Amino acid sequence: MHGRVWTVYKIAVLYIGAVIGAGFASGQEILQFFIVFEEKGLWGVVLAAALFSFLGGLVMLLAVSVRSANYNDVYRLVMGRIPGRIMDCLSLVMLPGGLVVMLAGGSAVFSEHLGLPGWLGTLLIAAVTIAVLSRGLKGVVTANIALVPLKVAVILLICFFALIYSGDRTESGIPCASSSGARVNWLWSAILYVSYNMVVPVAVLSSLGGKVTAEEGVLGGAAGGIALGIVTAMVYSAGRSFYPQIVGYEVPLLYIAGQLGAVVKLALGPLIWMAILTTAIADAHGFASRLAGAHNRRYRIIGTALVLLAVPLSALKFSFLVGVLYPLFGYVGLILLTALLVALPIKILRRIFYKSV
Repeated sequence: MHGRVWTVYKIAVLYIGAVIGAGFASGQEILQFFIVFEEKGLWGVVLAAALFSFLGGLVMLLAVSVRSANYNDVYRLVMGRIPGRIMDCLSLVMLPGGLVVMLAGGSAVFSEHLGLPGWLGTLLIAAVTIAVLSRGLKGVVTANIALVPLKVAVILLICFFALIYSGDRTESGIPCASSSGARVNWLWSAILYVSYNMVVPVAVLSSLGGKVTAEEGVLGGAAGGIALGIVTAMVYSAGRSFYPQIVGYEVPLLYIAGQLGAVVKLALGPLIWMAILTTAIADAHGFASRLAGAHNRRYRIIGTALVLLAVPLSALKFSFLVGVLYPLFGYVGLILLTALLVALPIKILRRIFYKSV
């Protein structure tokens, strides 16, 4: 029983680590996708939590059913051979692109929030990522077990004290222009948010298909989704308490942390850096495990080469990389989400129909 619970926990932690990157830990994603819709944004948070939980369990069920070693096995099962191959090619572009963005983000955090040389932040993320990949899947799991609970705990603590502080606050602030016009409504925004955040988790979770049972996989994926929903709800609640003052800040949580004191604000820089690190590991692992098994020498060589090639590209401006690559991530995510929520059920219903005829 204890072993099963531990396995479920590890799956959930890997899922959370792949989703909570720099955008989430900074509060910017939650602001853009949920807080700008004010009260209705809470319904978006609930929908996103339900989708994260359902999709996490579904992806793990599919991965275990084919004993997958990488995401390509799941793509082919869900989409078929040719669409699955197209999705595979898109992911092989997206994962290295995400790694470049994370390395650039590491530089931005060190230079803007910690007052340290930007190149040091990039090289540290690159070095840690290579060290983790050198231990294969075990290293990826261990890194997430160590880092994810810590960053989740810090986010929750900041949000908890922000909510307490906001209760004593009388400052009303002057409403400023929000970016909610960029989204159609809270419903579409929630769907877009989940689709945008599912490609990397699928790449990570799929590599566990041959390592766990169906029950462990479904429970771990569902639990990870619920935990993501809880953390999202806390960031949303804290952000709403300081809205619209936080609009216009690149790192909304940094503004909130600043209201709680210099020590709390200082703690947020390392938190965002840790969030970037876990996502960088997830990107590199997803790519390397697709081209090689996660336990052999080829996996380590591919992972190391990918990181080293990504370092020079990360010299490009962080905001520029996000503006160019993240829209691509969103489109790829929508394809994947449509396949999981629409194409897969139709495929199953067809099989049931033909068997009954």
